[in-house]
Amino acid sequence: MGILNVTPDSFSDGGRFDRPADALRHAEKMAAEGAAIIDVGGESTRPGSDGVGEQQELDRVVPVIESLRSVTDLPVSVDTSKPAVMRAAVAAGAAMINDVRALRADGAIRAATDLEVPVCLMHMLGEPHSMQRDPHYQNVVAEVAAFLEARVEACAAAGLDEDLIVVDPGFGFGKTRTHNVELLANLRQLRVCGRPVLVGLSRKSTLGELSQRGIDERMPASLAAAVVSVMHGADFVRAHDVGATVDALKVAQAVIEASE
Repeated sequence: MGILNVTPDSFSDGGRFDRPADALRHAEKMAAEGAAIIDVGGESTRPGSDGVGEQQELDRVVPVIESLRSVTDLPVSVDTSKPAVMRAAVAAGAAMINDVRALRADGAIRAATDLEVPVCLMHMLGEPHSMQRDPHYQNVVAEVAAFLEARVEACAAAGLDEDLIVVDPGFGFGKTRTHNVELLANLRQLRVCGRPVLVGLSRKSTLGELSQRGIDERMPASLAAAVVSVMHGADFVRAHDVGATVDALKVAQAVIEASE
């Protein structure tokens, strides 16, 4: 899953692709490098962020999704928690919803059920503006797994087809470095209700802490995290550096296939 942030303030690439023409060029580059999905986001959820209004998010993502549908057959995902943005994005051509709040906003489950597209449900402790202020768990793996299982069951009970659901442990969303490493080491335990797992660790602070590298120097650590994720059972990897990640995962996949 190639990351396309059309925001001025995302933690890694804020402001680089917030103009539609730049976003389109970057999406075409990721497609050429082997992305299977393009994930378009119009609201930063970096630690400390305060979010944006509904109309501003619509203005950012809808034109880009419409443009993408005219130049690529790759499925486009919309990274949003707002029901109105979900509906408008799918009407514009998006084929997936990626929600950091796991459809907990008012009307979000109904929107996803009506739209009948795949949905990724992510775990987040708290809200982006405060989630990294001393996050605490008794057992991070068990608590994240329990949350994801409860959300899958709640969404299915509300009418969402369970086969359309993907889960994401939410690396960096209300978790310390220790929490993130523990989740990664126990990723198979997070395959709740038999649902596929999406992992997003690309360039994140945990990798900076482990490697002692700045954001623009974290590609090697991001590639290592992507390979470890797949070796531990991840089905989808969300990445900024698509070409390098695809190459690394080809090696990981070959090893997995040879060991089966």
